[in-house]
Amino acid sequence: MAKRLFDLLASGLGLLLLSPLLLLMAVAIKLDTPGPVFFRQTRVGRHGGEFRIHKFRTMAHREDADEADVSAAAPQLTVGPDPRITRVGSLLRRTKLDELAQLIDVLRGCMSLVGPRPEVPRYVALYPADLRDKVLSVRPGITDIASLAFRDEAALLSRATDPEREYIEVVLPAKLRLSARYVDEASVGADLRLIAATLRVLWTRKPAG
Repeated sequence: MAKRLFDLLASGLGLLLLSPLLLLMAVAIKLDTPGPVFFRQTRVGRHGGEFRIHKFRTMAHREDADEADVSAAAPQLTVGPDPRITRVGSLLRRTKLDELAQLIDVLRGCMSLVGPRPEVPRYVALYPADLRDKVLSVRPGITDIASLAFRDEAALLSRATDPEREYIEVVLPAKLRLSARYVDEASVGADLRLIAATLRVLWTRKPAG
């Protein structure tokens, strides 16, 4: 209850205080390339329920983008420099400002400020049963231990011969272990420390540790 109340207050206040920045980002996206301001994609949330996550759009828009991005047959990773990323999108990704749209999902109750990052159904299907139940027992979050540890995931995967195999066999298991650790140690105090660590990383561009 305390966590949900904190999420409601913080996301509502955040959307209010950041509204000038969010509006500026929306205008920049619309002026840069044709298409919607938001990118929405199906992710798996608490107890396995699916929801549509919000992000500020960072790639050139295609009419079939949602269907392609959630296709069970196609890899769903951004690896290194991607030609689909727009000029404004490159800045938003580098600063993680595209993730601010997820404050909407926190306010809606689909997400929390802190919690395991929500995955697409394709990769959730690969979770070991015991870790799946634990990681999906809480609301997914905008930030957590794993997202800080793998902040440069795209660059890491770009160095792999087979990026998706590297993600499935190396990165995903490591992220799941960190997410399970978060669930075991979750508390309001731990959430505040993770939020502080996330802000420190974003402002200083240095590792959280």
